[in-house]
Amino acid sequence: MRLPPMSRAATRLLATLAVVAAASRPAAAQPSYPTSWDPAIMERPDVKSALTLLEQRFPQQVDEWIRIAELPGKSKLEQARGAYVKQVFEQEGLQVSVDSIGNVTGIRKGTGGGPTIAIAAHMDIVFGPEVSSGKVRRVGDTLFAPGVGDNTASVANMLAALRAMNATKFTSKGDIIFIGTVQEELGLKGMAYWLDHNPAPDLLIVPDGAFGAVSYGALGIYWTKYVFTSPGSHTLASRGKPTPVRAVAEAIERLYALEFPALPDGAVMNIGQVHGGEIFNSIPQELYFTVDLRSPDPVLLDSLDRTITRVTQQVADEMKVGLRVEVDQKNQAGGTEKQLEGARAHPLVQTAVDINRALGISVGMPGAREAVPTGATDANVGVVRKIPSIAIGGSRASGAHQLTEYALASTALPSTKLLYLLTATFADGIKVVPPARVVP
Repeated sequence: MRLPPMSRAATRLLATLAVVAAASRPAAAQPSYPTSWDPAIMERPDVKSALTLLEQRFPQQVDEWIRIAELPGKSKLEQARGAYVKQVFEQEGLQVSVDSIGNVTGIRKGTGGGPTIAIAAHMDIVFGPEVSSGKVRRVGDTLFAPGVGDNTASVANMLAALRAMNATKFTSKGDIIFIGTVQEELGLKGMAYWLDHNPAPDLLIVPDGAFGAVSYGALGIYWTKYVFTSPGSHTLASRGKPTPVRAVAEAIERLYALEFPALPDGAVMNIGQVHGGEIFNSIPQELYFTVDLRSPDPVLLDSLDRTITRVTQQVADEMKVGLRVEVDQKNQAGGTEKQLEGARAHPLVQTAVDINRALGISVGMPGAREAVPTGATDANVGVVRKIPSIAIGGSRASGAHQLTEYALASTALPSTKLLYLLTATFADGIKVVPPARVVP
């Protein structure tokens, strides 16, 4: 099931708004959380060298970002981007493999005894060349192109961080696994496939999502197609006969009348497609609509899913038409904020927040929360499997899933530093740093 560009944009926007809503809720006294961030690491010679190198090489990183953005990358058609990422992984000496659906994996071996860190950036975008020129237009610091922010920036960031590690002879006890995933835009399918066929990492870091926010939760995402069927009839013989058109109209009206709590802890429902009929002068034999249902609460998500199907079946029965229900995907929910208290307490989350602060990265909204218990990225797959997982932004961008998408090039530099520093912090172990002592 592929949603039309504007419908996909609308559903993606709703997911983004869920992150914004969660980040913008008024916060009372915030509890303190364990962190592994020690600012002293910034003075370590190899780290200082890597950060300096990232700054010096950033113009080349932007050039590579543009080059990747101009490669075709529509979901299921990521082969050119995959080949590029594979080539870089091989040049940098990683153990490289490509699985049966196209995920590109490069393993940077550790010395032993440390946590395995997986860094996963999805290579696919929603548009193909049939609607996009594939060319990046640069105006000052702004890059314009479909997919330039979501998620091509993060692919370039990942490659830049890898090169900086190698150039400065960075070592880690645990393996660092770099993954260019596929089919994220079709329901996180590449990441799910990878975790189904590989040992679970100790930490999963996904460069994707809102710039400045650290997402540690997972919106459950259910996509379902409801297909109404009938024998059909010529218009001249149609009077009084059952028609799927009326059934679709009635079902949609009833579904939008359903009442349920809103995000961030509630749910959102969107009907993204209404298709069917071949000619003017006939009752259509088949007509369908699609439902994009999302919630972080697994109980609410399943309950609403059953309700939507029940209401739709009732309409079909009343209208005397057939109904076929086709489930496209069911990405499970990670849990509400309260249910995710344990995930929030993992040092990975607060460490990312603290590094953002150290680098001057902010969400950019007054009163915004820095860590949010939701998300719609490859990190979701890790969250629901109880793997410590976060999503971090790759650049400050806008217009995801729209032909007018753009990104601010300069913001990819601090995002790349964040990715590098997270890896360096956990390279030799997951530890908690004591809070800084306040001298009276």
